Amino acid sequence: MVVRAPASRRSPEQAEERLLVEAAQKDPSRFAELYEINFERVYAFVARRVSDRPATEDLTSEVFHKALANLRRFEWRGVPFVAWLLRIAANAIADRGQTVGRELAVEDPPELSADASALVDLEEVERRARVFRLVGELPEDQRRVIAMRFAEEKSIREIAEGLGRTQGAVKQLQFRALQTLRAKIESGKPKRTRSHTKASTKGNTKPGGKDA
Repeated sequence: MVVRAPASRRSPEQAEERLLVEAAQKDPSRFAELYEINFERVYAFVARRVSDRPATEDLTSEVFHKALANLRRFEWRGVPFVAWLLRIAANAIADRGQTVGRELAVEDPPELSADASALVDLEEVERRARVFRLVGELPEDQRRVIAMRFAEEKSIREIAEGLGRTQGAVKQLQFRALQTLRAKIESGKPKRTRSHTKASTKGNTKPGGKDA
């Protein structure tokens, strides 16, 4: 029996995604749309667990190759398609760890179910994917510094040597990049609205009647 997400959790986005998956199952060329939608999500998931940029890129590519090869076996269960991709990613990371003779730390990705914990994990993946997209919009020199500093975990000195810049210049590039990212992330957050309530003529206010 197929487990489906509760009706309250189904959305127009999920309905559209299901149509994309079913279209790709019939015509593999349509898989490109699913790739574009989910690339940053899978890359962010892998990058958080593998602190090596070339390995992250290879594993991300491997995930989509495997997904395409097994797409006809995918069974829609009412949760985001990316959950299936993350399970493939987790297995690929574990296999890579065994192949190179060392164990990589892998946190369990969301299961293909409709429980609340899976949705929370997917929200975290989405947040990280958005950061990756924003980094990709930075000027090239800032983007390289951020990638080397946080994805490759290099020191300021190592980055300076690699780019042929002074350490002071690298620090300035990092500062400007983080400042830009912070501003974009903040601008993308939903703005809080304040509800204004009029006090009664006697000045009495019921509990909860004040602005939050």
